[in-house]
Amino acid sequence: MLLKEAMEKFIHYLVMTDKSKETIRSYSIDLANFDEFLEKKYNCPLYLNEVQVTDIEDYLYHLKERNLQTSTRSRNLYTLRSFWNYTYKNKMCKFNLAVAVEPIKIQKKERTYLSTEEAFQLMDAVEHPLIKLVIKTLYYTGLRISECLNLKLDDLDIKNKVIHVIGGKGNKNRDIPINQNLLPILETYINHEREDIDSDYLFATKKTGHLSSTYVNSVLRDTVKNLGWKKHVTAHILRHSFASNLIKNGVNLVYVQKLLGHSNLKVTSIYTHANMEDLDRSINLL
Repeated sequence: MLLKEAMEKFIHYLVMTDKSKETIRSYSIDLANFDEFLEKKYNCPLYLNEVQVTDIEDYLYHLKERNLQTSTRSRNLYTLRSFWNYTYKNKMCKFNLAVAVEPIKIQKKERTYLSTEEAFQLMDAVEHPLIKLVIKTLYYTGLRISECLNLKLDDLDIKNKVIHVIGGKGNKNRDIPINQNLLPILETYINHEREDIDSDYLFATKKTGHLSSTYVNSVLRDTVKNLGWKKHVTAHILRHSFASNLIKNGVNLVYVQKLLGHSNLKVTSIYTHANMEDLDRSINLL
């Protein structure tokens, strides 16, 4: 069986098992790039059983030469392992080739986040009314930008003060209580500012009927520049800020995990930050 054909079967399997659109898109890109690399290397399409461990290692080294981050290379290896695990279980090959490849060590680094004061300063500085509302929603809910911009009108339950996230990462649903500071702003938007827009999406422009993450990040970038900040701030940094500030204010890590939609606490724990003031206060409790 050709490698490309096996990859198509794997992607079909992901669709049939209800993996999220983002997961399917990411896996598809990673596999297509790997297949393209091998075709250039050997000047012809390869069969699945012709691929060697050295081919995967060469590809990962190729990604390193392109100066891609270790996290990106690690994700590519994870994709290849998942693919070969599928082909092995379905008896398309004799063993999981990618398991033999040494894992890529990712250097852990402190996540960038905004303090409460910085978050308020940023929100106040945004001039575009709709983008300002989106940024406030991101900060007060911890939503991923894709989850936020994919919200439909029916997902916003003003009466019960809940936002229903449908088909989040991993195709999981979750409910997020609406922060008391965000609730009146959303009510005003729904009742007075959105009446003329014909779209199912909650956040939408009259012209297009939706809003893109590229545009949101572009406005964020310009706002940060105008503020004279050196920090790199994106929509995802607002999610980091939501989690980090909740934990800093003593919110239980398990609650933060549920709000973020993480599958385990290990992922959530990256948002615990400790500065010297925190450490000094802690050590003096004895």
